[in-house]
Amino acid sequence: MTKRILIVLTSHDDLAGRRKTGFYVSEAAHPWEVFRKAGHEVELASVEGGVAPQDGYDPDDPAQREFVAAFDLEHTTALADVDPSRYDAVLYAGGHGAMWDFPASPDVARPGRDVYEAGGVVAAVCHGPAALVDLTLSDGSYLVDGKRVAGFTNAEEQAVGLTDVVPFLLADKLTERGATHVPGPEWQPQVVVDGRLATGQNPQSATALAQEIVKLLS
Repeated sequence: MTKRILIVLTSHDDLAGRRKTGFYVSEAAHPWEVFRKAGHEVELASVEGGVAPQDGYDPDDPAQREFVAAFDLEHTTALADVDPSRYDAVLYAGGHGAMWDFPASPDVARPGRDVYEAGGVVAAVCHGPAALVDLTLSDGSYLVDGKRVAGFTNAEEQAVGLTDVVPFLLADKLTERGATHVPGPEWQPQVVVDGRLATGQNPQSATALAQEIVKLLS
């Protein structure tokens, strides 16, 4: 049975003045490829709408080439204009930009909360779990409280030299919200599924995460 999945992208393109950033293309493209092959519909939205800034694009990766050709990344839908009731799952793609505009945004939290409370799947990969940092359910509790999660690790942030650049360390902030952060080896696939919450650690986890989402939707 065909399901509809929303992939959420950051609109933030500035890495604290160091360089340009945005959403990490493979973290949307590889799940899209899995979802499409499973027969599901995929739609995109970004925090502010309009241009979804790209980071890490690899033109030698067929999935990434097909993804950027399939979607109009210059004119994405704004999350404020999205109706969460249309979706069976929401995936928050990563990229360092997400660390700035995913937390504390009601537009970012709304589809996750609504889809989850309707019995759907919420997922996030790499820095995408920044969307979960301030995502509360209708009863005021954090979605991640008491859940096992994956996300970009402190060691990986240190390895890319951005520990002192990002506004917070993702693993630490998830732990502060009551989650149990489950790190895997650096740059290796690590996916954690806890009920209808599925999370991946890094870009290398995107395909495996999407495969778990497909399982949950079936």
